[in-house]
Amino acid sequence: MWVQPIRSADVQQVPPKLDAEHSVAVLLNANARRVNPKVQKLLSHVVPEGDLYLSRSELDARRIATQVLDKGYHTVFLGGGDGTLACFVNEILNQLEVRRRYHPVRAPRFGVLKLGTGNSLSYLVNASGLRGEGILDDVLRARAGEVPGYRTIDLLSVEGKRAPFAGVGVDGQLLNDYMWMKNTFGKGIFSKVVSGGSGYFTSVAFKTVPHCLMGSSVVGAEVINGKTSAAYRLGPDGLPVGEPIAPGGLIYRGNLMMAAASTIPFYGFALKMFPFAGKRRGMMNLRLGMLPTTKILANLPKLWAGTWHPEGLMDFHCADATIKFDRPMPFQIAGDAEGYREEIRFQVGPEPIEVVDFTGAVN
Repeated sequence: MWVQPIRSADVQQVPPKLDAEHSVAVLLNANARRVNPKVQKLLSHVVPEGDLYLSRSELDARRIATQVLDKGYHTVFLGGGDGTLACFVNEILNQLEVRRRYHPVRAPRFGVLKLGTGNSLSYLVNASGLRGEGILDDVLRARAGEVPGYRTIDLLSVEGKRAPFAGVGVDGQLLNDYMWMKNTFGKGIFSKVVSGGSGYFTSVAFKTVPHCLMGSSVVGAEVINGKTSAAYRLGPDGLPVGEPIAPGGLIYRGNLMMAAASTIPFYGFALKMFPFAGKRRGMMNLRLGMLPTTKILANLPKLWAGTWHPEGLMDFHCADATIKFDRPMPFQIAGDAEGYREEIRFQVGPEPIEVVDFTGAVN
């Protein structure tokens, strides 16, 4: 059974159907905190009913991806958080791989609607927010062919999933703590305190930081470069320092609090965790951290802006890296808590995506 597009009985103004070059679909995650009836109704006024889809599960997302590829949309806007983007992109690209065995198929370009808790990619491409109904303007500009540019984005491949970022250690701990806080106190009088940005702050202050202060976040680790290309240690300016690390060579051995990788600079809320991501095509910004929690808190504004480069924060450009820990560590992919891992491999995936870029940057 097909997943039906959203239908609205009170649609008043919908622009006329456009040619294939400017055809646009809007895919919404019904579980995202801002995808409420009001937002759905607003979008129904600028998107024809057959091009507006609502997903409530991974099965829905898979069925919607089939319809998107069958209809051959030029651009697909994804409404939700980082997990929503990763889910839909994976479903679409997985189905493309199968179809390409028989005939060439072009991947759609992707747009971002800021409707989730974390919207890391939106900060890179200057996507509009809900205020002033900016998300409607973004969709309308795409349908009118007035997008200023497109940005090519590499994606990580981690355990068979594509995502812009992933991490093991403190950042995974934060997300696991956030999910625990949300699941435990997400209903009733505490619901507003433990959701969105305030939820992240609450989980950091009352669960993640105490956990780190106890020292249980530090673990012995070994990081090995992939076997096909060199890796590069980066200085504070993002340029390589020292000799390249040979394929299969040792990147790092010692204690760590965090090992994370990304192909874009931002986490959610404009946290510029990976200032050197996207600077070298086909490579990720691998960031290894071993810093006292008190020092992190004292320099949080600089860390947020991506301008803090202390000795215990190490950056690398590489295409493939395997991290082995002495014990299982909390793990996240695209902002979604994924439990614990003792060993993980980060790779740059073979196929980049093109994303609608409202800054006008094209690379």
